Amino acid sequence: MKRLLFSLALILAPLIAGAELYPPHLTTTLNDYADLLAPDMEAKVIAEIDALRAETGVELTVLTIETRAAYDPSPSIEAFATGLFNVWGIGDAERNDGILILVVRDDREMRIELGSGYNPEYDLPAQDIINNVMLPAFRAERYDEGILSGTRASADHIARRFAGLAPREGAVSIGVPDQGGAGLAIGVVASEVLFGLGILALIFRRRLGQVIDRYRRCPQCGARGLHTERHVLVQPTKASRGQGEKLTRCDHCSWSVTTSYTIPDTSSSSSSSGGSFGGGSSSGGGASGKW
Repeated sequence: MKRLLFSLALILAPLIAGAELYPPHLTTTLNDYADLLAPDMEAKVIAEIDALRAETGVELTVLTIETRAAYDPSPSIEAFATGLFNVWGIGDAERNDGILILVVRDDREMRIELGSGYNPEYDLPAQDIINNVMLPAFRAERYDEGILSGTRASADHIARRFAGLAPREGAVSIGVPDQGGAGLAIGVVASEVLFGLGILALIFRRRLGQVIDRYRRCPQCGARGLHTERHVLVQPTKASRGQGEKLTRCDHCSWSVTTSYTIPDTSSSSSSSGGSFGGGSSSGGGASGKW
C-alpha cells in the first residue's frame, strides 16, 4: 500500500506543483525555435499552412525546438507533444482536428500529434509521412526540405482526407491503401482494434510511464530515485531568450549531471500578432520517429 501511494504521489506531484512547462507560440503557423529553416523556406511552410486553413479550416502548426530537456520533464516525446498540444489548444474546439508537427533537433526525434477528432487509422499515414518523407531528409541534415515536404504531405494525406477532400494533384505518395469493398471492412475492424489498443497505451504511458521515468536507477550506484532541479540563470525578456540549468543528482551517492537549456522569450502567445488557436485537444494520437 505504501508503495502504491508513493507511486501515485509521483504521478500527481508535477500536476500539483504546476511543473508542466512548454514553449510559447508566437504564431499559430510556424515557430522555428531551433532555427532549422531559412527565411525563404519559412515563407513556403507558412504559405502551405495558410492555404490549408483557408480551404479546410484545419489548424496545422509546426514547432522546432533544440531539446525537450529545456521544458517539461515528460517521459517521452509522445507525452510531451500531447501536453503541449493541449496547452496550446491546437485545432477547432468541436472538431478537434488540429495537427502538430514537432521536431526536436538535438534529441533527433520528431512527432506528428493529431487532435482527438482523428480516429486511430490516421496514425498510419502520419507514420508513413515520418518514415518516408521527413526522416530521410533529416538524416541527410536537410531539415528545411523535410519540414516543408512533411507539411505538404500532412496537409494532403491527413488534413484534406479528414475534411473529405482528395490529395492535391502531384501530392507525394506515402503508401496509404485504397479502402474500398473488403478493404474498407477490414479497415473498420482494424480501426476499432487500434482504438482500443491506443486507449490502453495512453493510460499506460500517462500513468505507469511517469512512475518509471521518475523512479529510474542511478547510473553510478544503481539505486532508484534520482532528483532533478531547474535553475534560471538568465531571465527571458520579450526581446531575448533566457538561459537555465538543469541538475540531476542521486540521493544515495555523489553522482550528478548538469545540462543547460534555453528558455523562450516572454512574448505572450495569446496576445501576439500570431493570434491563438481554436481550443482543440489531443488524446495522444499520431506517430513518432527518430533519426
